[in-house]
Order: sequence, then structure tokens, then C-alpha cells
Amino acid sequence: MRAKINTALKQAMKEKAAERLSTLRLISAAIKDRDIALRGEGKDEGVADSEILAILGKMVKQRQESARTYEEGGRLDLAERELSEISVIEEFLPRQLTEAEAAAAVDEAIAEIGASSIRDMGKVMGALKAKYTGQMDFGAVGPMVKDKLSG
Repeated sequence: MRAKINTALKQAMKEKAAERLSTLRLISAAIKDRDIALRGEGKDEGVADSEILAILGKMVKQRQESARTYEEGGRLDLAERELSEISVIEEFLPRQLTEAEAAAAVDEAIAEIGASSIRDMGKVMGALKAKYTGQMDFGAVGPMVKDKLSG
């Protein structure tokens, strides 16, 4: 994952693609920040790929919120920039699951764990995060899991 991002960074430098380069540098900086934080906790191996996916997912979500805010404020130029950053970040994320695929994944996780009540929600969400980080919006999946477990 790291190598892929570094290769894209070098390519953007060669192509003098300023906007793409700045977004790739933001991604790289976010990963390095997390590396430093982990070193402080005594974990020298650095950020795992699954954690990089989580960082990228968080970056996309932040930019979506910013773009929405800019659009509401009539600053379409700034909203456009946020959306172009999202498209660069999403290049490194796996394909997002459709709603039907997410629902199937939830059913599968519930069956695997043998979840029967709302008390098992944390276990189900943990299993989904372990398997589908970067592929689904857990904010949207949470209520889906809750409905299935309370129904």
C-alpha cells in the first residue's frame, strides 16, 4: 500500500500534476503522523495496510463533509477542489460495496458470530471492520446491524 502511494507520488512529481501531488502528499503525511503515534506506543513496525485504508476512508469522509459545507456556502470552487482530492484518495481504496453487498456482508457476519441480540452488535461491527475496512461506510452499516439484531 505504502509503495503504491509512493510510486504515485513520484509519478505526479514527474508529470508536474500539482493538485494530485498535493493530495498525495497529504495522504503520505497522514500515514507518517500515524507511524509516529504508533512509535510513541512502542510499535516500531508502523502502520498496517488495513490502518492505511482506515486513514484514507477518514480522509474521504472529511472531504465529503467539507465539500457539502462549501456547496451550502456557495463556494463551488472550494467544493470542486475537495471533490478532486476525493477522487485521488479513492484510487487507493478498494471498490465500495453496494447497499445489497453490504447487507449480505452484515447477514454473513451475524451468522458467523451467531449474534442474536443487540448486545452482540460490537462483535458484529468488529468482524465487519476486520474484513471490510475501506469498502463500506460503517456509519451507514451500524443502523443496518442494529435493525437486524433488534428485529
